[in-house]
Amino acid sequence: MSDSVADFAADTERFRRELLAHCYRMVGSPHDAEDLVQETYLRAWRSYDRFEHRASVRSWLYRIATNVCLTASRTRPVRVLPSGLTGTDDGVSWLEPLPDAWIGDPAWIDDPATTVVTRESLRLALIAGLQHLPARQRAILLLRDVLAFSAVETAEILGTTTAAVKSGLHRARTRLDELRPHPEELLEPSDPRARALLEAYITAFEHSDAALLETVLRADATLEATPFRDWQSGRADCIHLLATHVLGAPGDWRLTPTAANGHPAAVVHHRSRPDGVVVLEATPTGVSRVIKFHDPTLVAVFAQPRTQNSLPSGSASTVHG
Repeated sequence: MSDSVADFAADTERFRRELLAHCYRMVGSPHDAEDLVQETYLRAWRSYDRFEHRASVRSWLYRIATNVCLTASRTRPVRVLPSGLTGTDDGVSWLEPLPDAWIGDPAWIDDPATTVVTRESLRLALIAGLQHLPARQRAILLLRDVLAFSAVETAEILGTTTAAVKSGLHRARTRLDELRPHPEELLEPSDPRARALLEAYITAFEHSDAALLETVLRADATLEATPFRDWQSGRADCIHLLATHVLGAPGDWRLTPTAANGHPAAVVHHRSRPDGVVVLEATPTGVSRVIKFHDPTLVAVFAQPRTQNSLPSGSASTVHG
């Protein structure tokens, strides 16, 4: 490895996971986020010899990554969940869950309070809400409220004015508050209560036990599944749908515990075939929301090993080569 490649790796690789999280927040797909991070590193490598450290490496990389995402957003449809559809939605692309293992514990953060913000900023409800913002407003809100860049830094990253940043941030916050008027108190996947709810949900499916499933869901629980546009609200309707059309016979389903977007989740097989991933929004009073991503390719995504020292895609050496 040449000195320039080694210097590039030393300067940039420690930011790869947080850039992956940023790109995922922007586009709502781990597949797309990986591609955008790779493009970010390619562009960074190509301009590295002109980077004179007048700005921090982190802000330089975020400038590249954010603009890569904004360019991609011009040609890619917004990703949504069934509950976020409107009557005018055509050619829908579905939001995809992000395996917690891809991000891991945010070791790049020293401040515990900031760590909480980072984790909460990957919750599915927020990611879904973000996709309804214009891409530039989405970028402003993430840079300011999640990543804590100043208005001046954000303006430099986006090539705009501080006045435009402040105006865009106000509009983004207002719209997001309309989309998420009453944020839930959600449990971390490691919380014993969340683990118990997930275990009961898995047992109910594997044993085709609708009565047990009823004890897991809150009375006001919602149930939605991509790629189906209809969704259910209320425990009674959710249980009726699942018991009538989904649960089947004992042994039809096999669920393996995992975590996605800071939620308890499970990788799903149906009659030994990959089926998708289910994510639970677990609260102190039960599961308030079940989101099933019926996409067999996600089983392989969640099976991909991601360790604290591994890289989601590529490396400085492959960029160089």
